[in-house]
Amino acid sequence: MSTSPSYQVTDPATGKVVETFEPATDADVEAALTAAAAAYTTWKDVPITRRAEIVSKVGALFAERADELAAIAAQEMGKPVSEGVEEVEFCQAIFDYFATEGPTLAADQPIKTFAGGKAVVQKLPIGVLLGIMPWNFPFYQIARFAAPNLMLGNTIILKHAESVPRSALAVEQIMKDAGVPEGAYVNVFATHEQIETIIADPRVQGVSLTGSERAGAIVASLAGKNLKKCVLELGGSDPYVILDSDDVAEAAETAWGTRLYNMGQACNSNKRMIVMDDIFDDFVSELTRKALAIEPGSFAPMSSRAAAETLAAQVEDAVSKGATLHAGGVLSDGPAAYYSPAVLTGITPDMRAYREELFGPVAVVYKVGSDEEALELANDTQYGLGGAVFSTDVDRATSMASRLETGMANVNTPAGEGAEVPFGGVKRSGFGRELGPLGMDEFVNKRMFFVAD
Repeated sequence: MSTSPSYQVTDPATGKVVETFEPATDADVEAALTAAAAAYTTWKDVPITRRAEIVSKVGALFAERADELAAIAAQEMGKPVSEGVEEVEFCQAIFDYFATEGPTLAADQPIKTFAGGKAVVQKLPIGVLLGIMPWNFPFYQIARFAAPNLMLGNTIILKHAESVPRSALAVEQIMKDAGVPEGAYVNVFATHEQIETIIADPRVQGVSLTGSERAGAIVASLAGKNLKKCVLELGGSDPYVILDSDDVAEAAETAWGTRLYNMGQACNSNKRMIVMDDIFDDFVSELTRKALAIEPGSFAPMSSRAAAETLAAQVEDAVSKGATLHAGGVLSDGPAAYYSPAVLTGITPDMRAYREELFGPVAVVYKVGSDEEALELANDTQYGLGGAVFSTDVDRATSMASRLETGMANVNTPAGEGAEVPFGGVKRSGFGRELGPLGMDEFVNKRMFFVAD
């Protein structure tokens, strides 16, 4: 791994560097490891009901500081303030869910035995965990990793994305103010080399990463070499299949709103809209109308100039090979990171856009002539995060959704969401699950405990 870029706040609306933070020294990393390991020896023995009180307080502080946190995210990665507030409110829901449900989820599970005696599976913490988090949801990504693991009694070293250091520090402060013990949650501005050091350290028992395929492959390799458990969430190119609709305008409205949320920078966004041929033209016309109606200056920037340029290059590649850009797709002058929301059709397998994830505000629409063609296209991807199927015939949509090669399949909704709903994928979208009952089942010692008669 190469040395990380520096931790700095660069406002994507202007491209100007606002603040720079020093990366951790090797002594800082050792101090974090020492503190997290020391905290584990006592935190794991705190009754889970007491841990729940602290975790609940974390959630309350997120809600209390929603406006402040949303303002930080807006400046660091361009998220509209209203969406930032929604993200923080979801964080509160996640901490509340695990505080409330955690004691039941972590309870002993009796096993039927046939040789006498009593057997249970205990759910015990395993130790210090490293979380490597992305910039696109700078608070939610931490919440879904930290909440269940703090409830279990694990301790956390958190390495956030280099572009959101203020977000990282704000969450660390919330943890302290809520009463999370010193060392049980430690933020560290680690370099890539230091991440290797942390994963290799015998005091660390697992690593969770949300990020790119490339980062996931590197972290999984390091975890495997060091025999550490890992959870990976690596993005996707989710199919969004519309088999029929009795209101095409409303279907387009929902699809467009879903695609533009967080300026299209969500792992489980509807990146491939697959629409039946008899409503395709009307659907694309509606999307195009919406895109053309967007006033210059009325939309948020993408997270960085580099991200906007990457997306622009992917779209330019498609258009150069015959795809149709119906609206939008204009990259602003640098160094700002604006890219106007776009509608793109005519994608073929020889284009980058067919195989690559488009992480930004581009609605890619494919025309299909049958359910089987729709399903084949939906599954023709290296990714397998989520997917959705829409139809006025619920059985028809359910039949197709049940055949999606994804970790999450939805019928007549873009995504089933909530603190109680597990999140994760298959294929190159990674492995492991966060949130819901499965969120407490990853970094846990499922110890068999047997007492003979």
